Amino acid sequence: MQYKFHWWHAVLAILVVLVAWLWTGYNGLIRASAEVSGAWAQVETSYQRRFDLVPNLVNTVKGAAKFEQETLTQITEARTQWLNAGNREGRIGAAQGFEGALARLLVTVESYPQLKATEAFRDLMTQLEGTENRIATSRKDYNDRVKEFNQLVSLFPRNIVASMFGFAPEKYFESVAGSEVAPEVKF
Repeated sequence: MQYKFHWWHAVLAILVVLVAWLWTGYNGLIRASAEVSGAWAQVETSYQRRFDLVPNLVNTVKGAAKFEQETLTQITEARTQWLNAGNREGRIGAAQGFEGALARLLVTVESYPQLKATEAFRDLMTQLEGTENRIATSRKDYNDRVKEFNQLVSLFPRNIVASMFGFAPEKYFESVAGSEVAPEVKF
């Protein structure tokens, strides 16, 4: 028995290859998107730890020093913005505002050497330092996942699949302009 080639065999083979390509491309994008979401969840967890820890630090500072009300207000407002943010961009903005207020708090602490000697303050500062390290690591991991995802949705031919299914590049978590300059607190 001899096999007879029909034109529809070629069409069928092309369709099978096309469906397999779409399937693997779509699944790769879903996997990468899930990794971005997982990395973002780690960022949120780290920031939530910071937002829960800093009020204790503020209360310790308030108890030992004449504390600036403006800094306390900014910390409280930034924490509220974080809790009320409905999306990733809102949380990034709240975190950036909080970082400025936290930096002013830490500069304020430098003016009170007796405060640094208290055990409660030292414990809180150790926890805060660990939290800041977690935040830095989480942000780096998030940005790494975003980079990988953005490459997937931008590079040919997967960009065709990405545009067909509505995948768009994600935003990086970037530092606020001027964050490289230490805040100045005057009494």
